[in-house]
Amino acid sequence: MEKTLTKNESEQNWEEFFKLDLNEKMDFYEREGKIYDCLFAQQLSKKLLDVLFDIADKLRKITKEKEGADYIASLLSHKRAMLYFVQPSTRTFLSFLNACHIMGMKTSEIRDSSTSSEVKGESHDDTVRTFSSYVDIIIMRHPKPGSAERTAWLLNKTNRPVPVINAGSGKDQHPTQALLDIYTLHRQFNGNIDGKRIVMVGDLKRGRTVRSLSYLMKNYKDISIDFVSPKEFKMERDILDFLKNHNIPYTETEDFASVMPQADAVYMTRIQDEHDNISGESKKVDYSPFYFKEEHLKIIKPSCILLHPLPRRFEIDAQADKDERAVYWRQERNGMWIRAALMAYIFGIEKKIK
Repeated sequence: MEKTLTKNESEQNWEEFFKLDLNEKMDFYEREGKIYDCLFAQQLSKKLLDVLFDIADKLRKITKEKEGADYIASLLSHKRAMLYFVQPSTRTFLSFLNACHIMGMKTSEIRDSSTSSEVKGESHDDTVRTFSSYVDIIIMRHPKPGSAERTAWLLNKTNRPVPVINAGSGKDQHPTQALLDIYTLHRQFNGNIDGKRIVMVGDLKRGRTVRSLSYLMKNYKDISIDFVSPKEFKMERDILDFLKNHNIPYTETEDFASVMPQADAVYMTRIQDEHDNISGESKKVDYSPFYFKEEHLKIIKPSCILLHPLPRRFEIDAQADKDERAVYWRQERNGMWIRAALMAYIFGIEKKIK
C-alpha cells in the first residue's frame, strides 16, 4: 500500500498543503483508488457507503455465533491500533475500542496528552511518529481543528505511513459519527434515504456531527434539510454553500414546532459549551425552545425517527426513550459495527467477510 509522493507533494509544507481545496488533496489520502486515511465526511461516496453498510451488516450476522466471531477476530489479529484520544470521549472511544476487538486487533491508548512525552516538550509530530513505530493504524480525537489531517499528512510523507482515522477534530469534522448516523438512517428506512426531510436541531455552528452529516446528504436524491437553532448558533456559511452547490434545499428557523410535523428524522444536538470563549456565550442563550419534549411525540409523524449523537443533557426528555421512534441507543451501537467495517475496508479484508 506504499504511495509515491509527487515532487510537489513532497516539497509542500503543511501550511501550503492545508490551504488547498479538499478536491485537490483527496487522492493524497488514498491508496490504490481506495480510502486510506478517513479524515473528512466528503470522502464517503455513495458507492463506498453502500460497501461499508454491507460489511457492517455481515459482521453483525457472522459474529452472533462463537465460530463466526472467532473467524472475524482472526482477520486482523496481526494488526495493532493506537487510540490517541486527548479530548474527552466515552462513546466514540468505547465504540472504536470494541470495533478493534471485534476485528481482533490489539490496542494501545493515550487518553491525556499529560501522560505522554508531549508534557516534556515533545512536538505533536514527533509524538505521532513514535506511535507509528509501534502500530498499524492511529485513531485520534483532538480538540484542535485540522489535527487529524496534519497527522495523516505527516505520516504519508514518512517511510512508515499508517492509516489515520479522524475520531473528532476540533469543531470542524467527525466523519465516523456521520458514518454511523447515515448507517442508522439506512437501517431505519430500509435502505431508502432518498426523498427524506431531515431536521437538525441545536448548536449547529459548533456541532461537528451535524456539519459532517450535512456533507453526506450529497449522496442521496431529493433530500431536504431544516436547520433549527438559536440565532447565535446558526449553521455556518461553508455548509450552507456546500448544500447550495449540490442543489440540496434547506431552511433556517428558530421555530422548532413549525418543522416537526414534516420531519422524517429529527437530529437533536446539545449545546457545545466546551468551545466557549472566555465570555461564556453559551450561558447567554436560552436553549429551552430547542428541547424535544414528551408532548412533541404527538406532533411528529408515526414514521419519523429521533436521533442524538449523545451525550445528552436536557435536549430530549428521557420519557421519549420508551417510544420506538427514539433510535439514539441503536444509533450508538451502530457506531461500533460501522467503524469495524471501516477498518476492515481500510485493511482490504472485506472480501474475506462472507
